[in-house]
This record gives sequence, structure tokens and C-alpha cells, in this order.
Amino acid sequence: MHSLPWFPDRSSWLPLMLSLKPCKGQERTEATSIGKASRERSHSNRHQGTRREWSLKAKNWRFTYSEIVNITNNFKSVIGEGGFGRVYHGSLTHGIEVAIKVLSSSSRQGSDEFQNEVDLLLGIHHKNLVSLFGYCNEGGNMALVYDYMACGNLQQHLLADRSTNVLTWKERLEIAVDAARGLDYLHNCCKPPIVHRDLKTSNILLSEDLQARIGDFGLCRVFTTDNETHISTDAKGTRGYVDPEYYHTGKLNRKSDVYSFGIVLLELITGLPAIIKGPPVVELCDWVGPHVQGKGIGDIVDPRLESYNINSAWRAIEVAMACIPSIAIQRPDISYVYDELKACLKMEMASEKPQIMEGYQTWSSSSIHTTPLDPKVEMHHTC
Repeated sequence: MHSLPWFPDRSSWLPLMLSLKPCKGQERTEATSIGKASRERSHSNRHQGTRREWSLKAKNWRFTYSEIVNITNNFKSVIGEGGFGRVYHGSLTHGIEVAIKVLSSSSRQGSDEFQNEVDLLLGIHHKNLVSLFGYCNEGGNMALVYDYMACGNLQQHLLADRSTNVLTWKERLEIAVDAARGLDYLHNCCKPPIVHRDLKTSNILLSEDLQARIGDFGLCRVFTTDNETHISTDAKGTRGYVDPEYYHTGKLNRKSDVYSFGIVLLELITGLPAIIKGPPVVELCDWVGPHVQGKGIGDIVDPRLESYNINSAWRAIEVAMACIPSIAIQRPDISYVYDELKACLKMEMASEKPQIMEGYQTWSSSSIHTTPLDPKVEMHHTC
């Protein structure tokens, strides 16, 4: 496997990463008994069943191609596009809105990724993972039918024009907590563990109330046993998010997802994409390193944010930096990341209690507030 120049040595960042202390008294979210039973059935079928058994398990979730045409009103409304193909808006007969991802004939992905996603999503259930209604596999026509996420994906919000509604710091932390919770479920609640392998902002979908769900499981891999340390496989993913150790060695593990999550968290903090277009072209993790060492939080946090708790922002930056060492063993487990982000959110919420004084809102001294506020203006984000 060839070495790429976009994986530098980040060993100088290690002292900052190691300064983090685990939060005490934080409780992890556990899977429901229904979810556990479902995962156990999924594991049994996935590792012991044949392709015929897979199709029998999923037969009640199958749509015909003519039904897909009707649901999408003849593919009238395109709401997205990715490596698999275009995504269309649709409605089921009982009024439930859905998103239908249709495999393009020119897609680099194929039947293996399609079957992988269907098989996985039929066996796991969590509020921070996208829900699958069913699929179509008829005469070369392949489609996946998901729950419709009204606010699109996280990437669209972070790269939105400055004139549009901007995600607040609290909303960004809530999205990060949701995504970390979903990843924690895959890594630590599913037996055996599941590695997503393509976590990025475009694969984090947002509901109408901005609840985040992880989507696009076509590249995910399932460990054979709970004690397995890694899976040897060709490196796949998206540039800017791929774990450098996994890229160079072909050894995939749960810490590979933690690296990708760290990049997502940096995007939430800075408002910048994973690859910053130049010249020169710079990866976000390399851009943020010197700024963190220089302790210039104003140069790191998204300038579109009107107010945020400084301590909360610094803690989130430290968590993100802890996720992205080049060596996997130096990264924390996602459960630790999840607990830290909940603490960041708690700090932000505590500082959001405003005091009204002569038409202005003021925050605690640990918060940054860039402009006076009209008390008539609502601070919440809308789609």
C-alpha cells in the first residue's frame, strides 16, 4: 500500500491529548433488550447463514421496482447524491415520508455494499442510527428505503452560506453527543462490535428537531468475535477522514472510527471542511494543530458563532485532538469521547442562562458573546 503525503507526524500534539482526564459519574446509555435480541439474531444470521438465508430473512422488507417508482412519484424530487447514487424523497401509502437511495449504473459501489447495508440495518436498532424501511433488488434495480431526515446532513449545515441560519454551539454539541452515542452503540453494545469505516459529516443525518443519526453502512465491517483486535482489509473511506494507521497497515479497528469522529468534531468546532482547498490544499487536522499549540481559541472556533462557553469549546477541542493521533492505541474509546462531550454540553447549557439588562443579554464571564442581542430575536436554529 502506497504512502500518501497527507499523513504527517503529529507526535508533538501528544502532551495536549494526554492531559485529558476521564469524567467521573457519567453513565453510558445501554441498548434496549429488544435491540440486544435483534443484534444476536443478526450476528447468528450474518456469520452462519448463506445468501439464500439472508434473502429469506429480509423478504418481508422487499419493495418491487414499480413500488419504488410510485413512492418517489417517478423519481421526481432529488434530495441528495453520493457514491451509491441519487437519493429521492418519497411517501409511503400511509403518509410516512421516506428517502430512497437508488444505485446508479455508474456507481463505484455495487451489490456487495448494498447487501452489507441491508443485512446490517435489519439487525440493529438505535435512535442515533438511520432506520431502514426496506429495499428493492429486482432485475438489476437496487434501492434502499430509509426514514426521511428533514434537515438533510451535517455537511450541508456546516458549509451553508453565512447569510443562512447557523448551527449554535449548543446545537453542535448536541449533534456531536448524538453521533458519539450512535458510534458507542456500534462499538460497545453490538456483539460482536461493528466498525462503520466511513464516518463523515455527509453521513450524519439530521431530523426536523436536529437529532443526529449515523447513516450509510455500505462499507461497515463486523468483527468475528468480541475479543478480536482488528480486521485485515483493504483501506476504504473518504480522504480527510481515513485513519492513517489503517491506511498504511490495512488493519481496521474501532479506533479507526474514533479518528474519523475526531475530524467530524473538528468540523463542528471550526466550521471548516475536512479538506481545506488551497492553494495549498490542507487537511483540517494539520490546520488546527498549530492553532491549538498557540492557544488562540478565537482563531479555531467557527467565526459565525455569536456566543459560546470558552471552557466548553476548549474541552471539545481537546477531545477532538485526543481522537486524531496517527497511532491508534493513543486514541480513547468512543465511550470516553461520548462522556466528555456530554460534559461539554452541560457546561454550555449552564452558561446559557441569560440575564436581561436594558435590552441586552449577557452571559457568564466564561462565555464569549460577539454582538449585542435584540431580545426579540430567537436564538434557536431552524432548517
